[in-house]
Amino acid sequence: MSAAGEGQLLRLHGAVARVPGRSFGPFDLALSAGERVAILGPSGAGKSTLLRLLAGERPVHEGAVLFEAQALAQWPAQRLARRRAVLPQSHAVAFGMPVELVVGLGRIAREPDPHQAQTVVSALQAACAGHLLGRRFDTLSGGEQARVQLARVLAQLWDVRDGLLLVDEPLAALDPGLQFELMDALRGFAQSRGHALVAVLHDLNQALAAFDRLWLVRSGRLIADLPADRSALGPLEQLFGIQLRGIDGDDGRVAVLARRGRPAAPGIAMAA
Repeated sequence: MSAAGEGQLLRLHGAVARVPGRSFGPFDLALSAGERVAILGPSGAGKSTLLRLLAGERPVHEGAVLFEAQALAQWPAQRLARRRAVLPQSHAVAFGMPVELVVGLGRIAREPDPHQAQTVVSALQAACAGHLLGRRFDTLSGGEQARVQLARVLAQLWDVRDGLLLVDEPLAALDPGLQFELMDALRGFAQSRGHALVAVLHDLNQALAAFDRLWLVRSGRLIADLPADRSALGPLEQLFGIQLRGIDGDDGRVAVLARRGRPAAPGIAMAA
């Protein structure tokens, strides 16, 4: 975690969200510009709720969420849209909109925008979707729609530095090759502009390969904030109730093979 107050882009102080019959948090977290964090946990653990808290899309019932030292809820929507972009799970669009119009929605907060047309083309190319220009969104495959929606959030933060990019299961139901393409595009875009990137993921290997830190969530609580390296394997085994075999890669990263079985004793203590 970043040193308190030093270069922090986002800060959660005891943040709690409530829905009928359930509470999430309290969350105490800090995120700096340029960091890459993956949120991991079982289904229903509260990963998407945490992401929505970070985005300002879920009200805070206790504590605070600060973005650039200001309460997130106090940010005017247009100003926030210039600093923070969100890629949700769903890619549905109500009408048969042209691809370039879907991507252009990411530029609404900058209207009038004399550079919109070129930014849309550049964002599509960065998302490996330049060939989809001129197509209708509702005629695209699921993978093609995922690329277009990624291009939309890239366009939103295209001419910004040190912003915040939040994505919820961006690789779900995509083939392995496309998963690598989109993750490389996300990581490269964020790194080149100094954006913080936070992603809800289910793929442990993508989390270990492309991110710096892991936030582990269970039963609506943050149970660990760890570096994305071999030291995380024990806590991941405990979180998912599986056994993991680590394989060291040439790039210094670790990959895992998962199998059923009782996990070994945890490498570090995790909060209950």
